[in-house]
Amino acid sequence: MHKKLQSRFSTRQYMLSKDYELYYYHDTSLKNVDIHTHDYYEFYFFLGGNVSLQIDKDIHPVSPGDMVIVPPGLAHRPIIHDVAEPYSRFVFWISSEFCNHLLSLSSDYGYLMQLVSTRKTYVFHNDKITFNSIIAKLTRLLEEMQANRFGKGAQIPVYVMDLLLFLNRLVYEENHPASAGDNDSLYQNICNFIEAHIEEDLSLERISGEFFMSKYHIAHIFKANLGLSIHQYITKKRLTYCRQSILSGMSITNAYETFGFGDYSSFYRAFKKEYGISPKDYRDMNSEILR
Repeated sequence: MHKKLQSRFSTRQYMLSKDYELYYYHDTSLKNVDIHTHDYYEFYFFLGGNVSLQIDKDIHPVSPGDMVIVPPGLAHRPIIHDVAEPYSRFVFWISSEFCNHLLSLSSDYGYLMQLVSTRKTYVFHNDKITFNSIIAKLTRLLEEMQANRFGKGAQIPVYVMDLLLFLNRLVYEENHPASAGDNDSLYQNICNFIEAHIEEDLSLERISGEFFMSKYHIAHIFKANLGLSIHQYITKKRLTYCRQSILSGMSITNAYETFGFGDYSSFYRAFKKEYGISPKDYRDMNSEILR
């Protein structure tokens, strides 16, 4: 995780924002935190460390990949068993008022909150691929919060809503396996994996290795769901990231190198085929519009 995203840990248990806050912590030699409550929801995503969480009177061991949700008013604290081992986690706070706002848009946003309140289930386990997809969304949101880009105020709520709906859907489908076919779940997991690793090698060989599936089976299911090959989908995704990055001021060279194009000629051909214009002309045209 990039150090630039890291926050210094604070024992503050109140929000500075009225809607939501997100932090990434990576601490060593952190002392135990006193048991406490707060008036907002806390989503906790555990990355590493030798830690348990006390929630009410119960002690919950946590492992990398676990998501923990603590509702308002419930006493909790981390119990650190080994201060020498780095303690890493994302912590997302969201106010009850903003949750109510989301519920006014769709009841689907409230599934997790209701589950936590009625079943008193607070810890949710994730496999590596699923958790990587969550971390990718958290990282994207935190980068946007810390950046100073055009449209930031409009983009952040979109990312927040996307994150919360993703988490609600994830747990819902885990609890209702009949509602999502195996092939649909595989397709969605592949899409999530691609998004989380868009800057890396995404050959069909690698993807089939990650999912322990044959290349033919993955290619067939992916094409059946989207009508595109995996290669076409990845290319379109990479082009979208490149285009957005160029618009935000990144150089064309940095954009295509960052998002997985091996050389400029292949990037140029793909970009012009997708958008009908060269990368340079696209950048110059939009620079004129934004002036």
